[in-house]
Amino acid sequence: MNKTSSTSGPGFFLDGLRMIFNPALRWFVLLPLLINIGVFSGIVYWASRQFSAWMDFLLGWLPEWLGFIEYALWPLFFLGIVAVVFFTFTVIGNLIASPFNALLSEKVQRMEGAELPDMALKDWLVILPKSIGRELRKLQYYLPRALILLILSFIPLVNLVSPFLWFLFNGWMMAIQYCDYAADNRMMSFTDMMQRLRQNNPGVWAFGATVSLVMLIPLVNLLIMPAAVVGSTLLWERRIQAGGQ
Repeated sequence: MNKTSSTSGPGFFLDGLRMIFNPALRWFVLLPLLINIGVFSGIVYWASRQFSAWMDFLLGWLPEWLGFIEYALWPLFFLGIVAVVFFTFTVIGNLIASPFNALLSEKVQRMEGAELPDMALKDWLVILPKSIGRELRKLQYYLPRALILLILSFIPLVNLVSPFLWFLFNGWMMAIQYCDYAADNRMMSFTDMMQRLRQNNPGVWAFGATVSLVMLIPLVNLLIMPAAVVGSTLLWERRIQAGGQ
């Protein structure tokens, strides 16, 4: 395996997308993929039924004297809603699939030559609560910041840039979401992982932004979860972990 094939965030994601078809990863990819398809289908169906009401609500906050730019704001609000919906889908999907994502990341790490502790049967019994606890820790980081952005989205004039802020934030959150699996497998605390990610910006953010954008591509977005897990693991092992050794 060529361990220097990618040097950019988007490149690591593309490597991950290609690697999920590796026969050695078949069973590690299958369960996250099925969970991803199920959760994605359900959230898209629900969001499509609520979309008109959400748009009417957001545009209802527009002052009358700015009514003439409603059509210009419509695509911005649309992108903002799409970003929130897709990140919600990612959070729910990863919460359900977190134990399987951790196993997929571990398999990729071992293929990359990482020396990880061998898991005994009793260790597997703690993976589920440990993985869910880590997902909840990410939610604890996400929700206060998302609330601030949500409030900004309702402030006239400030809300003109809120879709851009959502995109920046979602790119960062996607990087945190998926790099965390490899960090957790190496017994690294959430706080230490965040420090390592900040030290490796903007490449880390570029990876997360790529994940956010690919989510908008029909059918391809069904492969997002396993591809992002693999790609982020490659990013962690080849750039972040290697740079810290």
